[in-house]
Amino acid sequence: MNAFFEGMPSLLQGFWWVAIITSIVFLIQTILTFTGGHGADGINADFDGDLTGADAPFQMFSLRNLINFLMGFGWTGVAFFRTVESKALLVALAALVGIFFVLLFFFVIRQIMKLTEDNTFNAERLIGRSGEVYLTIPENKSGVGKIQISYNNTSHELTAVTEGERLLSGTLVKVLGIEDRILIVTKI
Repeated sequence: MNAFFEGMPSLLQGFWWVAIITSIVFLIQTILTFTGGHGADGINADFDGDLTGADAPFQMFSLRNLINFLMGFGWTGVAFFRTVESKALLVALAALVGIFFVLLFFFVIRQIMKLTEDNTFNAERLIGRSGEVYLTIPENKSGVGKIQISYNNTSHELTAVTEGERLLSGTLVKVLGIEDRILIVTKI
């Protein structure tokens, strides 16, 4: 390893060390994340911050974000060391790319969080909604029919009864309640 760094400017050596170390830590974090390791964020080194009122599923200042920033910083410094003449401009560019890596991580996490939404069907949420009779519903709970009802941009065909008069196909109805997994509806 010493032969690799021999004769290399100290700034470039610094970029290399930052890039190598953070890449190894990033690889370990990634493996732990995908294997379900509870230590996926590394050491519990998150700073306490008051995010009351903020819509943030994770901390802004965390070990993971520090690793993301330093990895972008280090690899940018290595990649552009020979092409950017001004070393101050190179450090600024590396810092900007590091910030971009953190923002990219936020964007990816936000997209992943969308996948955790609970879209399970809950018939209780249909109470008060309207639908249309699909198969005739006999009067006074003397039999069952079916209605079509839309909820969360999906159409559902569900069993229904009515306490009132017979409801023919095409009749608009409102859901009053649920009894034994059967909707109780009335004509609108």
